[in-house]
This record gives sequence, C-alpha cells and structure tokens, in this order.
Amino acid sequence: MNSSPENLSAAGRDLLDRRRFLNRSVTGLGSIALARLLGRDALLAKEGSTPFRPRIDPARPYAARDTHFPALAKNVLVIFCSGAVSHVDTWDHKPELVRRHDTPMPGDAKVVTFQGEQGNLIKPKYPFKPRGQSGKMLGDLLPNLAELADDICFIHSLTSKTNTHGPGENFMSTGQTLEGFPSLGAWTTYALGSENDSLPAFVAIPDPRGLPQAAGNNWASAFLPAQFQGTAFNAQQPVRYLSRPASIAKNADRDTADFLKRLNARHLERFPGDSELAARIASYELAARMQLSVPELTDLGGEPAHILRAYGADDTQNPVRAGYAKNCILARRLIERGVRCVQLFNGAYAMGEGVGNWDGHKTIYDQYPGHAHILDQPTAALIKDLKQRGLLEDTLVVWCSEFGRMPTFQKGASGRDHNPAGFTGWLAGAGVKAPFSHGATDEFGWKAAEDISSVYEFHATILHLLGLDHERLTYYHNGLERRLTDVHGRVIREVLA
Repeated sequence: MNSSPENLSAAGRDLLDRRRFLNRSVTGLGSIALARLLGRDALLAKEGSTPFRPRIDPARPYAARDTHFPALAKNVLVIFCSGAVSHVDTWDHKPELVRRHDTPMPGDAKVVTFQGEQGNLIKPKYPFKPRGQSGKMLGDLLPNLAELADDICFIHSLTSKTNTHGPGENFMSTGQTLEGFPSLGAWTTYALGSENDSLPAFVAIPDPRGLPQAAGNNWASAFLPAQFQGTAFNAQQPVRYLSRPASIAKNADRDTADFLKRLNARHLERFPGDSELAARIASYELAARMQLSVPELTDLGGEPAHILRAYGADDTQNPVRAGYAKNCILARRLIERGVRCVQLFNGAYAMGEGVGNWDGHKTIYDQYPGHAHILDQPTAALIKDLKQRGLLEDTLVVWCSEFGRMPTFQKGASGRDHNPAGFTGWLAGAGVKAPFSHGATDEFGWKAAEDISSVYEFHATILHLLGLDHERLTYYHNGLERRLTDVHGRVIREVLA
C-alpha cells in the first residue's frame, strides 16, 4: 500500500504533523496531571449525590480498602478530654480577659448559660507565654503540650449544638446529639478497614478512672455493621472474655480453634453468598487471633525504662496518671501495628463535681491542676514518640473536648459554665499545616467570631485527610442515606498542608 504524503487524507496528515502531535501530547499530559491534583484535593466535579460505598468482603470485613481519593493520613488518633476543657485557660489567648479581670462582661452582664446567671469576667490563673519558633501564646496549665506549639494546627472557632455533656460527647463522636448513630471511628473503619488482621480496626481506650459520660456510644457502630464498632480496652483492663481459661491447656485451645475453623469453612460452603454467616465467622476468627495479639500488645514489660519515664508511666505516687500514661503507650503501640482508628480518653464521668473529668463549675482552679498533671506529660510524650518514630507522617492526631467554658465565673461560684458557642480543637501530624491557627473567638473567648466552624466541619476535614469524601460516604438506613456529617459541613481547606 502506497503511504506517501500525497495519498494521505487531510485528517491523516494532521495526525502525523509533528507540531500538532507534540502540542496535543503536552496538553494531554497536563490535563492528566491537573486531574490528579484536583482529585487529590477532592475538587473534581461530584457525580451528583451518588453514594460511594465501600465494597466489603463479608469473609474479610477488616481488609484494607481504597480511599475515595489519595489520602494524606493512613490512620487517626483521637484524644478526647471528657468534661469540656476550658479553652480560655489552655489554648485560646485573650489579653482583654486579663485587662478586664473581675469586671462585668460588656453588654452581657446578666447572661444566663447552662447552670444560671454569670458573674464577672475572670482571667486565667496560669499565664500565657509565647511558645516555639512560632511564638504561639499558650497557657502554663499544660506546659509540656504547649512546647509542641510548632507541631499543632489550632482551630479556635469550633461550635457545638448542645451545652450538655452526654449529648455533647455524642455530637463530637458521632455527629448527632442523640444516641444510636455511628461514631467517627466506626465510619472510618467501615470505609477503610484496617492494615492489621490480628487486632480490631477501631480501638477505644477508656480513662483509668472509668467511662466518659456518653460511655460506649462514643465508639458505637449503631446501624453500621457491628464489626465496625470500637473494641474498648486499656492497659489495665484487657479485652473481656478473651483470655484462655486456666483449666484448658494452650495446645488444646489452639487445636480446638483449628478444628472449629475447618467446621466453619465446611458450613460456609453449604451456604455460599450468606454474608452474615461469613461476617460472623470472620469475627470469631479475629477473636481467636486476638488471644495471641492482645496480650503481647498490652504487655508493656518490654518498653525501655526511658520510655516509661518519658510518659510518666513509672509514677508510683499517682496511679491514675501512671495508668493514663500506660494508655498513651498502648495507643502508640496500636498505631505502630496498623490499627486504623484509636480513640484515647482522658477523664471519666463520676458523680461529684469535677471528680473524674474536666467539668469545672464550682472550683475550677482547685480541680484543673490535678487533671492537667494527668493529661500533660503523657500526651505530649505520645506525640513526641510518634514523631520520633516517623509515625506522625502517616497519623492524624485529633485533640477535642465536647465544648468549651465561659470566660466568666458562674454567679456565686469559682468555676466556669458550659460554652458551646466557641471553643478550640486541634490537629497534628499527617496532612495539616503546623504551626497554624484557624478561626477566632471574640475578645473574651465567648463566641466564635472569625471563620466559624461546627463539629460537622471538623469531621468533614478529618475524613478528607483520610481520603474520604464526607458527602459521599453514606449508609442506607431507614429510608435515608445517612452520613457522619448529616446534611451539613465542609472541609476546612485552610488547615490542609
């Protein structure tokens, strides 16, 4: 066949034209690169409101799954301080609060909040100082955490929908004030699975003193499949009913488990496609593997003395502080082993004002030093340890409390009332700017005033950093496409690295 130029069509000559070919190749490669960048930041046009549900193998429900777009973080550690930490005494510097100490709040002298009428503005007992190279002003109440200012991205303009502890914990953990909705950790592991097949994908670590006020609802799976609920245990209290009874020999226990595995496999062959049966068998097999993995995980005997000392786990004078420090080490060990989501609690609900958590209504400055002593060194050591081991490059650390506290003292008391109108949460690690501060409360720290964000935005941003589109991660339940952020929220793009 004669393929000389004079016998080619006009279209053929165009395709073989060197200048046009190079021009179109460059344009095409540029388009591919642009699409990748837009996809990374989830800025490509949405496919309507089509849900993007994960494909879950019932026989391997915890297997790692693809993200919606490239993730900046592989796993998440949530440090939840129960009882509503006072932001104006810790993270949110308000010079005007110092200048107007013990005077009525201008324009709102008789403001009534959760427990009643408010008294005068009261400055923090512990002064704020510039920290790190950034000079971020942080309080002396938590000096070890303040030293990490250059590693933290503060969000100073969070708001909540409730001023009550239980619903507030629910809202921060599940995106709803009512009980019966899946937690952030359940949504995360439903979407992404885990990178460890011998440990739960989601572990909740309660405070040594007990449970938070909303208890297990903080790590519930609700209407999501049950295998995605958090498994609760800490360094002092292992997983319930996991240990082999003393009357059964180790070899006999292992042989029995192997025999049951063969029976289960044969039973599953008789009912192919039964996803519930497959999921149940997978849960039993995980429990069997945990009999070996959990005792090794929670045995801190192999940790060097300098690590125990750095965390404060060797504190013989304060067993609660030592217990919390051991929980922080446990959290690091879980992250090391590829557990997708770890929720670490500081503070527990107890009858009695401020006994077990940060609920400082009546005598805040008598209560807070004790709580700070428990939280500060172990938590700071955890973040430093993650960073030193290179784990912070892939781990998103979230610090939160259910809401903040008033800049005033309650009338007739020496403590601060609940304040959902403006408070601080922060992020550190994978995918976030640091040092960085986003948003602001007013001059006294009462109400969010600049770049106001809700818990919905907080959740949307966390999911985004994990490679998940909060608008498309859904689960069909009771006639609705449910999602963590309900029908609200946006990603706080200003905090993304």
